[in-house]
Parts: sequence; C-alpha cells; structure tokens
Amino acid sequence: MRVSKNAYYHWFKAKDLTLITSSKIYLKERIKVIFEQSREIYGSCRIQKMLEREDLIYSRSYVGFLMKEMGLKSVLKRKFVLTTNSKHTFKIANNELNRNFSSIKLGEKWVSDITYIRVGNDWNYLTTIMDLADRKIVGWTLSDDMTTENTVMKAWCSAREQRDLSDDFIFHSDRGVQYASNKMTNLFSFNRKVKQSMSRKGNCWDNAVAESFFKTIKYEWLNRFKFYSYSQLYESLQNYITWYNTKRLHSSLGYLSPLEMEIKLKGIIKKAA
Repeated sequence: MRVSKNAYYHWFKAKDLTLITSSKIYLKERIKVIFEQSREIYGSCRIQKMLEREDLIYSRSYVGFLMKEMGLKSVLKRKFVLTTNSKHTFKIANNELNRNFSSIKLGEKWVSDITYIRVGNDWNYLTTIMDLADRKIVGWTLSDDMTTENTVMKAWCSAREQRDLSDDFIFHSDRGVQYASNKMTNLFSFNRKVKQSMSRKGNCWDNAVAESFFKTIKYEWLNRFKFYSYSQLYESLQNYITWYNTKRLHSSLGYLSPLEMEIKLKGIIKKAA
C-alpha cells in the first residue's frame, strides 16, 4: 500500500486514542444521566452498579475519578436526632424479632418507627412500616400530632391495604407509647397472625433497619430542603418514597430495588407452587 511503518503506527495510535476518547465521553454522559435521575443521591458505588446493567463494566474507583472530573458529588450527610417517648405504663412486648432482619417471605416481618421533621417553626411526624423481605415501605403517614390514631394506626391501615400477612407474621418497633398503647395492642390481638415485638430498653440496634431508613431519607432528601407547610412536605415525601420503592438500589438486596426484589420473591413463590 506504499505506506511507511512510522506512518501506519502513527495512524493506528491516533485511531485508538479517538476510540478511547469517544468511549470516555459516552461514559461521562451516562454517569451524568444516572446521577441526575438519582436526584443527585447516588455515589460512585451505585452508579457503577447501574452502569453494569448497561454492560458498561468499569471499576468503582474509575467511575469515582470521572465523577470528580465532572464535579459530581453525592448530597452531603447531616446529623439528626431521633426521639422516642417510652416513659409510659403500657405493657412492653418481647423482642421477638431479636435483630433477625433477614426474610425471604413477603408479609413475614415488618418494622416501624416514627421520626420528627421540621416544618417552619413546628414539627410534623413521619411514621413508616417496612417489609424486611424487599425493604419496601408498605405503609406510611405524615401527621402534625403524635396521637396513635394519626401515626401508627394510619400507617398500619395503609400497609394492610398494600400487602397480606403470613401466618408467622412479626410486627417490630421500639417501645414508643404509640406502639404500646391499648389501641394498637387491641388491634393486633384481633388478628392471630400478628405477633408484636419491641426493642429492648435503650437499644437502638434492635430496630436498626427502620432507623436506617430515616437516616437515608434525611441524608439523601429531606435535609436538602426547607419545608413551610404540611402539603409541601407530604408531596416531597411521596415523591421520594415512590422513587425509593421502585428505583433506588439497595446494597442489602444485592443492588436490586425493592420493586425488583418483590417481583423476584413473587416469582420464587410462583415456581414453588
């Protein structure tokens, strides 16, 4: 072809460099899209897992390097305070869950908790119920008071509309007065499937998964905004929880979303039947 060796290798290296540059540009584009779709929440680890789903296999460190180049940084974390009113005279249930947070059966183990969220100069209260099998928030409610009716009872009714209970069902919470109240214990006593469980005194690790969700939602979402009304906060919570249940990757689920894990578990049950 009357081309010298030097000219050929110069062309070959330039072509290879063009391919590498093009590949890097495309990878950066995908990283940016995934980052924005995650509401600027995902760090290099979850972005790497999302890239793997597109058959883009790169190390976490390289993804982190590119994110740094692009000025992409996951939202900063802040501290928050959880408060539980356990100074009451109601009967305390045994710790039936005993930190066994694993489950492969939907409707077998639910954990619940209540947290405070600042709204203007006041507080609103978020109550959630999570199924440990797929880590889905199966029930939640936002209230402007701490009554049992507007916190745990409403969240429970919401959860029961979403999912059935297994025969060996455990409902776990801390020792808060809302969970120990006669209204809730009487409600549970009507259903033989329900076995109520409570954390040991002063031991937050007994309800670690429920508290971990509050840490996540506050770090990733709520601490980024100021809320001035109940309706504004409710809409924001609904937005995040819907995304959390359907899209957010969980390391505890092998980087599946709760929805993907739910579908997987239902598929296993169907095959077994």
